[in-house]
Formats: sequence, C-alpha cells, structure tokens
Amino acid sequence: MTASAAATLPNAPRPLFDDDHEAFRASFAAFIAAEITPHYMEWEEAGIAPHDLYAKAGEYGFVGMAIAEEFGGGGTTDFRFNQVIAEELAAAGIGGAGNGITLHNDITTPYFVEYLNDEQAQRWLPGVASGELVTAIAMTEPGTGSDLAGIATTAIRDGDEYILNGSKTFITNGINSDLVIVAAKTDPNERHAGISLMVVERGMPGFERGRNLDKIGQHSADTAELFFSDVRVPVANLLGDEGKGFNYLTANLAQERLSIAVAGVASARAALNWTVEYVRERTAFGKPISTFQNTKFVLAEVKTEVDIAQAYVDQCVLALNAGTLSAADAAQAKYWCSELQLRAADRCLQLFGGYGYTTEYPIARNYADARITSIYGGTTEVMKIIISKEMGL
Repeated sequence: MTASAAATLPNAPRPLFDDDHEAFRASFAAFIAAEITPHYMEWEEAGIAPHDLYAKAGEYGFVGMAIAEEFGGGGTTDFRFNQVIAEELAAAGIGGAGNGITLHNDITTPYFVEYLNDEQAQRWLPGVASGELVTAIAMTEPGTGSDLAGIATTAIRDGDEYILNGSKTFITNGINSDLVIVAAKTDPNERHAGISLMVVERGMPGFERGRNLDKIGQHSADTAELFFSDVRVPVANLLGDEGKGFNYLTANLAQERLSIAVAGVASARAALNWTVEYVRERTAFGKPISTFQNTKFVLAEVKTEVDIAQAYVDQCVLALNAGTLSAADAAQAKYWCSELQLRAADRCLQLFGGYGYTTEYPIARNYADARITSIYGGTTEVMKIIISKEMGL
C-alpha cells in the first residue's frame, strides 16, 4: 500500500497512539459493528438509544476509563482512549447514540472522578464505571444559553436537604440518565459565587422529564427538558463545596470543548473518506466524478484542512494529558473543528448530488449531525471571545 493510499483510510495509525490504543481501537470498532450499527437506524427513528447500550459498553471497558480500578473503571486518565472512541464512532457514521457515550465519558465522568467524597464514590462510581448508571449534566436553561452565571434554577438549603426548583433544556442523555449533575443557585443573590453542583437521582419526587426534543440531527441522542419542582436533594448529594460550582464547570470546560473538537475533526475525516470512495464509483458525462478538476480541488482542500486540524487537536490531547491545556487552546480547537465539521460535510455532500440528500447515505446524517456542534459546549462566538481575551483584547 502506498503512503498516499494509507492516508485516505479512516483513522490511519498516527504517532500519537501506541499499541494499547490501537488494540483498544480494534476492540471498540468490533463493538460498534456488533452492537450499534445493526440497530442504529432504528434508534435514529425512535429518537433514543436503549439504556442498556451503556452497560454493554461497560462490559468491555468502553465507559468509565478514567475511574479507578477499585470502582470497576479502567484506571487511566489518558484521553487518547476517549479520542479513539470518538474517531471510531465517526468512521462508522454513528452520531446521536455515540454522542451520548462520549458525553458520559468525556464530560460528566470527570465531575464524578474529581469532586466526589468517599461516601459518594462508593455509592455512585461503580455504576458509572459499569454503564448501569447513565449520567447527564444540566447547565443550560431556556433563558440563559451560554451565560452560566445567569441561571435561574435555585437550590435553597433546608436542614439536611436542598429544595431544588427550576428547569433545564437541551440536556443530552436527558431521558436515559440515572444521575444528573444540576447547576443551581444556592445563593440567588450572587452570580458566579452563588452556583453549586448537586446530583439529582432518577425517581426523586418532583423531578420530571419533559419531551424528548425533535432535533435536526443526532436523533438517537435523547435530548430533553428537565423540570424540578420542590425536589428535596440531600446535602449528601452536593458535589464538592457549596458556591464552587462555577469554578468546577469552567475547570472541566476545556476537556468538554476538546472532546467536541476531537469528534469534529473525526467527523470531517469520515465525510472525506466516504466522498473519496463515492466519486471514484459515480460517473457523469461518461467519466468518474473523481477525474473532474473541481472534485479534485474540493477534496484536496478538505483533506488539507482536516490534516492540519488533526495535528493541532492531537497536540491539544497531549496537553490535556499533561495538565497544560489552556482554556484558549481548547476554545481554538472547538471553534475551528466544529466549523470544519460542518464545512466539510457541506462540501462533501455536494459531490454526492441528490443521493447526498437521502438519509440512506451516511453523508446526509453527517451533515445534519454537524450543525449543532458550533453551538453546544459554547458557541463559536463565545469561543472567539475566550481566544481574544487570551490575546489581551
């Protein structure tokens, strides 16, 4: 195989990964083929993946990698394993259901690893590590968007409990979740300093789930509205210290945004690979589309952008592992790769012609799934503000 041919393959080996990562990749790819791909379109139509998907993933060590072995986790904080999962999901054309898994691993698990006390760790970590307890995080509210300090949900202390009132929206895993990390104001008179995090458990009186939102894409990622009406949350369910919630959220946002960037560049590469294969087979005016100059130029441009973005993202993953990833670097990765994801999907879909508009082709789902990524985790506009602040502007 020539070097150029190898470069067109999905997720060709990179120096970033060692043999353990590649063995993990092969195992997870086999898991996708056996447990996700055969059922994926049914889940897309249903608007939700089954709850037991997480437990099946847990059986093979594909969730809870960062949780200590004593609690049944993988015992590693090496984010390259998370990266492998995102890349294989993208290569297989798995959007929605895969997004739920990456949220559980990349975005919510760090809160459970970093901020639980000993009692909470014994209570929750084994279930999070096994996938039997599906997790979610509830920050966004109908009127706040990216303004975390402006949340209106309150949790007022009453003895050994907090009385939680408010609502959240756009919550991934909102239907499937057993444990929801809720950002609420324990001091409504404060902005950042008034925010605390607490874990709301499935079945708590007053905790209700609204509709599973009908979205443009990522259909099999259940995304719900959550309502809290006088929910009595034990103080024992407080994450960390009262009033430190905003600090915890911002500390974990770098990994969340890098996770989105990792998935974004992987999705763009998947779109590119599908299109290269398609244009070699499809003919127009008696010739393969791949022979036309426009096709060559478009795909050369997309490949160049993807490869350059991949190099930056890989360096960000190493920085995250080393504890040196800055908020601005994560913002740059998230901004560029989420926009690249949509741009690549759009340009590649065009080369499929009318077939690209039909959902039987993964490029159509790739395009629809991509649209949200420049919005969630902080919009592109917010990312630019973070980057400009780091520049002293």
